[in-house]
Amino acid sequence: QVQLVESGGGLVQAGGSLRLSCAASGRFFRINSMGWYRQPPGKQRELVATITRDGDTNYADSVKGRFTISRDNAKNTVYLQMNSLKPGDTAVYFCNADWMSVLGITRDVWGQGTLVTVSS
Repeated sequence: QVQLVESGGGLVQAGGSLRLSCAASGRFFRINSMGWYRQPPGKQRELVATITRDGDTNYADSVKGRFTISRDNAKNTVYLQMNSLKPGDTAVYFCNADWMSVLGITRDVWGQGTLVTVSS
């Protein structure tokens, strides 16, 4: 099993920055792609950014140029640097990872979420 633990959320003023971290732990063979999703109040969960094990990235149009996803494979950790934050970025941010077990089975796991609040 794999667990994801997120950190770095909080309250920030518009225009400010935050950095989210998500560390994977447990028993696994390899962590494949990792990503960040968010769920604004009263809305559905949406993609923010993803990154493959090789470092290929994908971003939602709404965060391109402001957010940067990165990862440290040695630490099984993914980061989300968020700059020029807007009130519309307020949401619970969830980490996601695709992982492979020692038996070669791939699975999907979610973190518990971390709240980001951007004040105007």
